[in-house]
Amino acid sequence: MTEKISYLTSDVLPFDDRIRHGFFTRQGGVSTGIYAALNCGLGSGDAPENVRQNRDRAAAALGIDKLAGVHQVHGCAVHVIRTREDAVLRPQADGLVTDLAGIGLSVLSADCTPILFADPGSGIIGAAHSGWKGALSGIGEAVISAMLQMGAERQAIMAAIGPCISQAAYEVGADFEQNYLAADPSSGAYFAKSASPGKRQFSLASYVAARLERAGIGAVKNLDLCTYQDEARFFSFRRTTHRGEGDYGRGISVIALVP
Repeated sequence: MTEKISYLTSDVLPFDDRIRHGFFTRQGGVSTGIYAALNCGLGSGDAPENVRQNRDRAAAALGIDKLAGVHQVHGCAVHVIRTREDAVLRPQADGLVTDLAGIGLSVLSADCTPILFADPGSGIIGAAHSGWKGALSGIGEAVISAMLQMGAERQAIMAAIGPCISQAAYEVGADFEQNYLAADPSSGAYFAKSASPGKRQFSLASYVAARLERAGIGAVKNLDLCTYQDEARFFSFRRTTHRGEGDYGRGISVIALVP
């Protein structure tokens, strides 16, 4: 029997008859093996039909029939969806913004940080995939900027940070820290000593949250859930790498204006 599809919500974002969102777990899909069960990664080695079914299930769970996505490249480009035709495109980008109903903005992650945005008053929503590269280059701020250009109010924008790798599980080299500090001197507060010689522990979610808060939006909230440590609910690139597995599933996070 297939598990019931499962997703998490944040109380900083609306979930009502107008705006819905979900940070989906890996539960409730049709994929098997290392992709079990709700693998939504089009770029994974999973059977394409399984991925399509999983994505359809995620959309249906939120009451929509179309998911828009992008070819994620760990950058700071934003795909602005102004027409139904735009929603079909999958450009190289890591953020999406729209004011169209019935289109679920979706991002994939497996340790990186998914961020969902909403300005309920203006009916403008956004989503971002933020790994360490995207966080440093400003993907969160880029989505906010695109929302403002569409007519959102800065203080009305709310942002929720979904499940991602925790600081305790994210060990990096000292050179990683030095490169980060060179690009953003304020980032030092998000590194801690590691038990491994010459290593550091990086708090990606805290860094992302701080960047969003500095952007001056209305509220930022982190679900504070670790993808690496919670194997039952989340896919993890780093966990798969440590095990020497050949591939990994991708979780999906979605926000939509309900038709």
